[in-house]
Amino acid sequence: MPAQRSVSASVPANVTDIEQALTRVTYLAGRARQHERLMALAGLPLDRAAVAILRHIAESEPMRPGVLAVRLSVEASHVTRQLRQLEQGGYVIRIADPDDRRAQRVQLTDVGMAAVERFREVSRRGLAMALAEWSEGDLEQLAALFHRLVDDFVAHAEDPLPALPTG
Repeated sequence: MPAQRSVSASVPANVTDIEQALTRVTYLAGRARQHERLMALAGLPLDRAAVAILRHIAESEPMRPGVLAVRLSVEASHVTRQLRQLEQGGYVIRIADPDDRRAQRVQLTDVGMAAVERFREVSRRGLAMALAEWSEGDLEQLAALFHRLVDDFVAHAEDPLPALPTG
């Protein structure tokens, strides 16, 4: 029997279903045990915060630590501490900011890029295993819908939400 759920008149039931599925996927993907498993398979000694930082740097141009903190929605001190450890591990280096020589940007080293490629590969293999029974058409549709979802999230990220009804 499906679980009972309360659906607001202003939110369609399928939106509630999507929100619940995204919450579950986020939880499953973000569990410490899952991260440890992926890092063991990749042969890397990195915690979740370090992986998030390396992924963000790999997906962009070298950036200032403060910009990285904003993108990750964390305190700058958290990023500074993580970057110090990643520098010591040889994963990142600091370079001069071409727009302001007093500032620095962070970029991946070859070791850092290799680490990103290793955990991306392990992650993709796990996802491929989970989706092995899906048809090519279903995978294409899922990919297109996920891209659309992300684009719409980005487009509406700063929009004000309507107030909840009172009473």
